[in-house]
Amino acid sequence: MNLAILFGGKSSEHEVSLVSAASVARNIDSSKYKLIPIGISKNGKWFLQSDEELKRVQNNPAAAFKITEDDANLVSVIPGGKKAAFSAGGKALEVDAVFGVVHGTFCEDGVMQGLLAAAEVPYVGCGVMASALTMDKEMTKEIWNNNGLPVVPYKCFKRADINDNKRYDELVENTIKEFGFPLFVKPCNAGSSVGAGKASNAREFSMALAEAFMWDDKVLVEKAVNAREIECSVTGNAVIQNPEHSYSAVKAYTPGEILPTHEFYDYEAKYTDPNGAALKIPADIDEATMEKIKSIAQKAYSVLDCSGLSRVDFFIDKDSGKIYLNEINTIPGFTSISMFPKMCEAAGLGYKDLINLLIDEAVERYDSRKKLLTSR
Repeated sequence: MNLAILFGGKSSEHEVSLVSAASVARNIDSSKYKLIPIGISKNGKWFLQSDEELKRVQNNPAAAFKITEDDANLVSVIPGGKKAAFSAGGKALEVDAVFGVVHGTFCEDGVMQGLLAAAEVPYVGCGVMASALTMDKEMTKEIWNNNGLPVVPYKCFKRADINDNKRYDELVENTIKEFGFPLFVKPCNAGSSVGAGKASNAREFSMALAEAFMWDDKVLVEKAVNAREIECSVTGNAVIQNPEHSYSAVKAYTPGEILPTHEFYDYEAKYTDPNGAALKIPADIDEATMEKIKSIAQKAYSVLDCSGLSRVDFFIDKDSGKIYLNEINTIPGFTSISMFPKMCEAAGLGYKDLINLLIDEAVERYDSRKKLLTSR
């Protein structure tokens, strides 16, 4: 099978993607898949990368992809093109499926998924709607709330609010009055804790809002919880769940715990500081709590109509023991220190088998949709 692997992207998580994709490229079953590396530049253009670059990454366990922006290798995508949808240098690339190891806006938020769906090519991960919903932290929490799932109390600030001084001042005052300090502030549509901050007083709150609004037009403000951070990997297709195929069933894996050395699990702790956090798998929780986490993770995944894979993140309040859903990541990191594959591995699903499962699910979802009527 010819498998296009996409990496880079027009998002704040561009560099993270280069590391994640390199890890996938090194661990993929070369006897089953011929990789076609496609790098997405920071301005959003897609470029076919050389076989030499692919070999460099596969032969060096510490290497990340580097994107060569050669206009002679600019990739075009034709809607309805199916296997011949991708072309570069005037030649079709014959892509059977796509593994997008990309994060953040323009990649994880339904934009890329919409393009691939229009091209009629199977792709790993959630569909357009689920990708768009889960990228928006406010919309995700609204759906979880409406389905009786536990979330941390929150408010959403929008660009329109800060453009109206009176409304903005009232919202700030009411938020402080209702939640008190400290508060967490984060862009609604950014990942990897980019633009996120913690505020312990009114001045820090104002600064954190200003920073978050640099990254998005919507900002989520949450009551800070003295929490342990627990994560849970989930795979499967919440809409189909074909009993004939195990890869289609929604399954939650062994939960793990993040033990950050920073004040909270920020971007540096996740990606740039090798001592930024310890990862404990399984999490140090009792069996009943572990099963409850897995059950909530499966429901949180299912009510959003997710497919492929997601990492569901939780808080456990250290004071009350209450469990809260934090957020969901539909294209979680695949770096050497990433929790998603490690949690799957702890439950008996190795890295290569995980990749195989995700591709099999992607092809089944594509084949299932092909059987649906589109006109009379």
